Amino acid sequence: MNQIVLGIDPGLTRCGFGVISRRSSREVSFVKVGVIQSSSKMELTERIASIGSAVAKLLDDSKPDQVAIERVFAQQNMHTVMGVAQISGVVVYLCHERKIPVTFYTPTEVKAAVTGSGRANKSQVTNMVMKILKLKTMPKPADAADALAIAITAAWRGGNEILDKSKNTVETAAQQKWRTAISASKKL
Repeated sequence: MNQIVLGIDPGLTRCGFGVISRRSSREVSFVKVGVIQSSSKMELTERIASIGSAVAKLLDDSKPDQVAIERVFAQQNMHTVMGVAQISGVVVYLCHERKIPVTFYTPTEVKAAVTGSGRANKSQVTNMVMKILKLKTMPKPADAADALAIAITAAWRGGNEILDKSKNTVETAAQQKWRTAISASKKL
């Protein structure tokens, strides 16, 4: 049975999306890719609503079984982090309304899943995405290629069950750090 996975690279100016189909544990195929954009000249609420409406349509049209979102673990530019967080929140809400499971992956986890190295650069990730999905042309802009990499990560690693200690799975260093950060935040 095919499973449809939607990867989201959230952003307020450009929100990348990539849809793939998973046929077996590691066999994936390309469905579609793109970017939802909003102008910095628009009011913030209008930008968020515009992206939210487009994501809602994407969810309704592609009917994913799972959605994966890139989680920004740390970044210097607070303005960018806020935009990513706002759009991530909208996507999570829309998925919750549709009862679609959501998983989050750090950039390091995505790089490691797709290339084998959490330190891979963008061109290495894009080249592997093209190879894995048998694409003849590079998805552009980078947000679109990143979204496909996020979807591949989710298809290969599964959902939240990868963090289930009872299933004897091995966490990456990034997953261990994330689990520790989440546990610490719950104690506040």
